[in-house]
Amino acid sequence: MTQPQLLQPREVPARAVTDPVLRATRDALTLIFGPPDDRTFDVRLWDGSVEHPSRLDSVAFTLVLRNPAALRRMFLPPSEIAMAEAYVRGDFEIEGSMEAATALGDEIAERLHAPKTLARLTTHLLALPKRAPVPDGEMRHTSGLESLGPEHVPQRDAAAIRFHYDVGNDFYKLWLDENMVYSEAYFATGTEDLDTAQRAKLDYICRKLRLQPGERLLEFGCGWGGLLLHAVTHYGVRALGITLSDAQAEIARKRIAEAGLADRCQVEVRDYRSLPGEGTFDKAVSVGMFEHVGRAKMREYFAQAHRLLKAGGLFLNSGIIASSMPPFNRWHGWVARTVWKRGTFIDRYVFPDGELLPLEEVEHDASLEGLETRDVEEMREHYALTLRHWVRRLERHRDTAIRLTSEATYRVWRLYMAASAHAFTVGRIRLVHILFSKPDAMGNAGLPFTRTAP
Repeated sequence: MTQPQLLQPREVPARAVTDPVLRATRDALTLIFGPPDDRTFDVRLWDGSVEHPSRLDSVAFTLVLRNPAALRRMFLPPSEIAMAEAYVRGDFEIEGSMEAATALGDEIAERLHAPKTLARLTTHLLALPKRAPVPDGEMRHTSGLESLGPEHVPQRDAAAIRFHYDVGNDFYKLWLDENMVYSEAYFATGTEDLDTAQRAKLDYICRKLRLQPGERLLEFGCGWGGLLLHAVTHYGVRALGITLSDAQAEIARKRIAEAGLADRCQVEVRDYRSLPGEGTFDKAVSVGMFEHVGRAKMREYFAQAHRLLKAGGLFLNSGIIASSMPPFNRWHGWVARTVWKRGTFIDRYVFPDGELLPLEEVEHDASLEGLETRDVEEMREHYALTLRHWVRRLERHRDTAIRLTSEATYRVWRLYMAASAHAFTVGRIRLVHILFSKPDAMGNAGLPFTRTAP
């Protein structure tokens, strides 16, 4: 996998500590990250002084505290969401690998779980200024969704999707591939460019579904239409895609019309629960959509797929799932969610109302609705590599991204995607392809004996 670009240490010596704010900052840094020589990164303070680990010639990133209030805004109270919001506001900067920086979250949480450490840290943080001399800026968040009803009712789901995609088609074009595929690419070797790997993923899905000319294909959450176009063009199917995003549908319909495929490929803005028909489709696919369905609606989601498929039909569900936690880690999991507030940042600023389920729960809910699991493939390493491509492309287009949206939005997405790459790498979250079948009355699943059979 691609390694982060290394930064050379800055030749600025740490100054003698006479200012009480500087002294409190350095004491707090030691409690949070350990002594400078134990770190793997540089810290540069607002006065230009640098703390550099003397044992290293180079580091993956530099943490830049841009004002005297930065640490207080980051860690009082200490939580993942406080650090994320301080970054989005611009209280601190990460120069270099954002992914390497996000990997520190677990280390920080471990260091700060002891009450005595927290008490000492709080003393130092309270010695820092309350307010930073920088404005909060524009921070898009999800306040107001509660007024639309409980999670995962249709009107609230539609608003949540609009929140995510209304950041603008032009923004996504900056860092997605040429087909605007917003899901994991498929890397045979890890050295492919993003466009090649995304085309390979589209074809991989079509082959898993064993698409045949003339079949009817349904895609839940069709995005900008990349998979639909590939399936219709290369496999001769007739396809229907649905999305809750008007912005996505606009682009998808335009691309379909330009390809001259409007007679065989349609896109509708509608909720998956409102699709009519029974036994209408030979095959169905869902890529990166079921994370938004919710635990309470998962059986309804699979029931819809079962109802819409013909007997002997196949359904490929590709999406992010939660790692199953062994019993001895359940307490740590509760602390991470409740105290450290893990996941709050994504819910508030990126993907509202998302909910990840473990694999066993997903398969159980599908089986209760008559779908049979035929194949499961872990894809998390592919998503980690995809996200690294996206982050690099976004960083290269930083100025344009800020012009199209805002600096806060650019920072949200840089942080979100880098942190996700780390989470996939260490296995905190997973990405799986699950191939389901709807057996006919005689139990025929519509699949050959082996994966490799034609």
